[in-house]
Amino acid sequence: MLKNQEPYLAIQVVMMPKDTNPFGTIFGGVILSHIDMAGSIAARREIELRGGVKGAQFVTVAINRVEFKKPVLIGDVVKFLATVVRIGRTSITMRIDVIAERGSDTISVTDAEVVYVGVRPVGEDRQPVPLLPQTSA
Repeated sequence: MLKNQEPYLAIQVVMMPKDTNPFGTIFGGVILSHIDMAGSIAARREIELRGGVKGAQFVTVAINRVEFKKPVLIGDVVKFLATVVRIGRTSITMRIDVIAERGSDTISVTDAEVVYVGVRPVGEDRQPVPLLPQTSA
């Protein structure tokens, strides 16, 4: 991870009965969907804060790792905290930590690492674009 970085709260969601599996816990796919959205929101923010492409659009190219540590329950307030792991020429890798607030308890339930590529916002080819200005050495 890049140094001196505070995690960014990209999304906060209350888990509802519609999100449950037959076992009464939240579907992993629901959590994955929020992870993907949180990561892309945070990626865009990070690139803009660094003076990069304004309004960049990101596509998910890889989910390197996901670890479901504890179940998420109906009524949990779930926070998706994002941190930059690496920035490449056209890609950015984000770590997403998923924290459930259950009453007075705060529980680390999931974490993931997701890679996004910045693409042209228009056109059929949607080619990758450099995310940060090039510096000459």
